[in-house]
Amino acid sequence: MAKVTVYGAGAMGTAFAMHSCRAGNDTILWGSEFDAKVLPVLKDQRKHPALPEHLPDSLRLMGPEELAAASQDRDFAVMGAHSGGARTLAQMVADEVGEEALVVSLAKGTEPETGKRMSEVYTEEFGHRLVVSVGGPCLAGELAEEVPTSVVYASSELRTARSAAGVFRTPRYHVHVTEDLIGVEYCTVLKNVAAIGLGIVDGLAKGSGEREYRNAKSALFTQAVAEQVKLVTALGGKAETVTGLAGLGDTLVTSLGGRNRMYGELLGEGTKPQDALEGMVGRGMTVEGVDSAKDVGRLTAETGVDVPFHAAVDRIVFGGADPTTILECLI
Repeated sequence: MAKVTVYGAGAMGTAFAMHSCRAGNDTILWGSEFDAKVLPVLKDQRKHPALPEHLPDSLRLMGPEELAAASQDRDFAVMGAHSGGARTLAQMVADEVGEEALVVSLAKGTEPETGKRMSEVYTEEFGHRLVVSVGGPCLAGELAEEVPTSVVYASSELRTARSAAGVFRTPRYHVHVTEDLIGVEYCTVLKNVAAIGLGIVDGLAKGSGEREYRNAKSALFTQAVAEQVKLVTALGGKAETVTGLAGLGDTLVTSLGGRNRMYGELLGEGTKPQDALEGMVGRGMTVEGVDSAKDVGRLTAETGVDVPFHAAVDRIVFGGADPTTILECLI
């Protein structure tokens, strides 16, 4: 039985803590001051407002003032912050996390201010230690409900990814391992951008009175994955990572539902990008794909790779382009 602390009581952090507990680990869910609104609900109702299931009885819940106790003698430090809050969370807990604890990152995307991948952020804040990044299709609600799930654990050393996989793998939570840390982490960036674009297609279909633009959405999904292969391999990742769970799989599940697709749908229906974002943030939803869309321009400038579909999302979100321009990317 491993000793696990999940830092950050957002929906995904909470869902992962629930999973870790059910996997037989001694698990603590620690909430920071940024979780102040949800912590009383978690304590009183033993349930996260954004999740369908109650916390397992054996899952221990701790608040900001209990950081030292939550961090004592832990084998795994699972970081539950979104990409924009990853460094802040790491700085809050780094001094208390033991030297032997393996850091596992649940965030998808890069740091907005620097464009650094999550493993780079956590390595800087925790010192020179190995980090495992989790990729692949995994919705928090389904993880909380124990719906069958397959994910990818990536680390620069395969044995590190295997160590984490052995602790968290269950019959309903399948874990594949890879050394392609770069590929997996850049897939987490691009899948969110693609989901916004595919959500825009859904919004355009609703606005036109059509039931769905299935032909167009399927073609653009295919193009999105092809573009991801080109860009990720140019950045040092592997093509098979993109055509597997971390790329194709995560792009599919994110384009079927979730916050990024929802944001894109609002744009397709005619809502201004900033208004759509403010409305969702006001309801407690983080849309990581917005920051990831900014990364597209930077990454394509670095590599010289042409990614028309992903670039169109960037222009719609930040350049004032009409949402219908997404359909001009059809091949």
